[in-house]
Amino acid sequence: MGIKTGDQAPDFTLPKQDGTSVNLKALLQKSAVVLYFYPKDDTPGCTKEACSFRDSYESFKEAGAEVVGISSQSTASHEAFAARHRLPFTLVSDEGGKVRKEYGVPTTLGLLPGRVTYVIDQSGTVQHVFNSQLNATKHVTEALQVIQKLRGAQAS
Repeated sequence: MGIKTGDQAPDFTLPKQDGTSVNLKALLQKSAVVLYFYPKDDTPGCTKEACSFRDSYESFKEAGAEVVGISSQSTASHEAFAARHRLPFTLVSDEGGKVRKEYGVPTTLGLLPGRVTYVIDQSGTVQHVFNSQLNATKHVTEALQVIQKLRGAQAS
């Protein structure tokens, strides 16, 4: 059984597309995090999803969240993917899939790495999980709605 709403998000430190490291706990000290696991750089669905996160990135920032994409490709692959599509957010390399396993992200048809998005509040609690291999852009709208709701709850 994977990580679900109400669970504490497992911490991790992984390399970013620029070769430096990113740590989940450190990110959460600054903002909520939208952590999205995706199958592979430069595939049609993953490109559509990444570009959709890119197009909504300012809305996520305004609502107090950082976006982090995670897949098992190398940092060099992520760097090229981010440059090609002008992605303003962090992509991290989970080579070997250790973090994917910790979160319990399922595979599709036992072969493809799954596409799951986690909205994590600043206390490290998972507030929302969305799992859909085929509806790539819905990850963005779902996550943004939850982040905006969290922001509204903090304001009141």
